[in-house]
Amino acid sequence: MALNAKPSVGLEFDSVDMTWQFWVEYGKKCGFGVRNDYLNKRKVDGLITSERFVCSKEGSRLKDKRSSLVKKPRADTRSGCPVRISFRLRDGKYVIQEFEETHNHILQHTETTHMLASYRKISEAQAYEIEMAEDSGLMQKSSFQLMSTQAGGRANLGFTRLDVKNYLKARRQRSMVYGEVGSLMQYFQHQMLDNPSFYHAYQMDCDEQITNIFWADARMILDYGYFGDVVSLDTTYCTNRANRPLALFSGFNHYRGTILFGAALLYDETADSFKWLFETFLEAHGNKKPQTLFTDQAQAMAKALGEVMPETRHGLCTWHLMQNGIKHLGSLMKGGSDFLTDFKKCMYEYDSEVKFEAAWSKLVAKFDLFGNNWVKSMYGIKQKWASCHMNKAITLGMRSTQLMSFNSSNTLRKLLRRNDTTS
Repeated sequence: MALNAKPSVGLEFDSVDMTWQFWVEYGKKCGFGVRNDYLNKRKVDGLITSERFVCSKEGSRLKDKRSSLVKKPRADTRSGCPVRISFRLRDGKYVIQEFEETHNHILQHTETTHMLASYRKISEAQAYEIEMAEDSGLMQKSSFQLMSTQAGGRANLGFTRLDVKNYLKARRQRSMVYGEVGSLMQYFQHQMLDNPSFYHAYQMDCDEQITNIFWADARMILDYGYFGDVVSLDTTYCTNRANRPLALFSGFNHYRGTILFGAALLYDETADSFKWLFETFLEAHGNKKPQTLFTDQAQAMAKALGEVMPETRHGLCTWHLMQNGIKHLGSLMKGGSDFLTDFKKCMYEYDSEVKFEAAWSKLVAKFDLFGNNWVKSMYGIKQKWASCHMNKAITLGMRSTQLMSFNSSNTLRKLLRRNDTTS
């Protein structure tokens, strides 16, 4: 049977694949998406005896499973469309038993039908381009625009930016299970056999795929017991290929040498991931909470820290603050401007709150920053970075999370090698 024929009761097809391809081509030609509704198999040999395909807008959402906290929930795409086609196996052929063709919704134009979810597809060559762009550090938005230009427009690509995001997410999940994380899990098993004090934990998502992993060897646990009052958490280390943050908990020993308290390989930098990380960190160290913990300015990290360790003083890394200042106010630092010097004085030099307030007001007025949102936000969290406030906390002289001297591309390898030599 030709795939471009119109469905009618009695038409026969040689295989299940041909029936599905027939329905896909028909839906694409008419301007609607398609779905597989059900199929029945023979118990003896698993042969499909009947099946039904429907319009993608068939049915309705029986129960709203969306969270009330979601600000922009996904729109319901179902309209109860009655369009359907049924096949039944008869004498080795699949015969159309039922066909309903009247839709209750507007159909897509032929020019845009290929962008429906049923027909969008990333080809093998396109997948290779997407992976190459990801591995080279090109932003998803930029790589998508480049591929759109090469194809003569987004409509000619055959997929959307969301498809690219989902493809890369699935790729990262596969890599987490079968790539570096699989090797890590095997490594952890060996460590636990050699040293029962070795601690590790991992988190899995709803699809039972590994996402976040934390570990601490015996020396890390012992060091934290002695020197864990002030801790730095640095997530600036990323593996080049997968772009997953490598989080390092570190601090100072009695010689002011840098020591590690734990390490984690994270899937992302969301509040949920950081909450799991902080809870796991405390579990590894007998629920002993640090007096002060320094992090960067990530809001997700601050939120998770406030929920898990509300008693711990939260300090912000001065190095990250300076980088953010250059990013937001770089135009004020040109031509011999002394803005950066004045800003550093507010950060480091004033032990008195009165002097700090006076210097800050002078800085804002001098450079006309009354309406600058970043300056306002910085002032709102001054207790986390200004010396006059941080002097009241236990810091042991720590003001930055940039304590480790590892090269970012080799950090994970060096950590594992270090554990091998100390186990």
